[in-house]
Amino acid sequence: MNSPPDEVTRTRIEAAHRTAALRLGLVCTGPAAWGFQGRTMGRRAGDLWLRVNLTTRANAQRRPGEGTVGASTLVPEDVPRPRLHDLLDWREDEHVYQAEVTDYVPHPVISPDRADLAHDPDLPDEWWSHLRQALSRLGQAQGVRTTIRPEWIERAFPQFLGIPAPEKVERATGHADLHWGNLTAPLTLLDWERWGLVPVGYDPGLLHANSLLVPRVASRLRSEFAEVLGSPAGRIGELVALAEMLQAVARGWYRELAPLLADRAAELTGVRPPTSANPVLTG
Repeated sequence: MNSPPDEVTRTRIEAAHRTAALRLGLVCTGPAAWGFQGRTMGRRAGDLWLRVNLTTRANAQRRPGEGTVGASTLVPEDVPRPRLHDLLDWREDEHVYQAEVTDYVPHPVISPDRADLAHDPDLPDEWWSHLRQALSRLGQAQGVRTTIRPEWIERAFPQFLGIPAPEKVERATGHADLHWGNLTAPLTLLDWERWGLVPVGYDPGLLHANSLLVPRVASRLRSEFAEVLGSPAGRIGELVALAEMLQAVARGWYRELAPLLADRAAELTGVRPPTSANPVLTG
């Protein structure tokens, strides 16, 4: 998951990272940390972190209020996250690069090599309390981007859950990529690219889906977020997260999790999800 798809991409992004460090006057040390499918790379530069992203021309423009830049101005200060210090965007031929300089977070990532949880990290009560507080405060922020489009939900529910899409989806501001590879202990929330208006219950629902291999942690999540996950709106948000995960299963991801995701979806809906869903949405 977290490695370049090929040597050409690796070489290109490593060179872009060196370019960004030179232009920003940073000296990077230590190993590289690769993002999803190797499209991003980050390295430490003293008490800072330099992350470079390879994107397309269509997605190159930073939209007001979105991504790391939007989070730096709109998300409350007491939501624990790396602070933004500098930016650099440039183009080389058909390739577009976006560099961001943020705080270096010294705390260990809970699941550094995968989004889902493979073992119990034995998190203290204080960590769970901080997570609840962080998501509550985040919910008070002014989200701009609508993450998980209504059109996707309309098609994904019948295709990946085997049920009709809900008539109404309530939304609140959320992180939108809350998995164990984006959380540290002590608590910091990493990777703010997708944050915005998400279905109510989506964030804890997604983290719960990524916890199903460790029943003790999954149970703790259900307990900590019982109020939202037990509500009608929160149930829909969790189903959105499960539909997204089941689409990833159809694309070849999460083989261990697949039966547990299907079990949880059936538990919530009373319907067994389709077993041969096409990963490409239809309709």
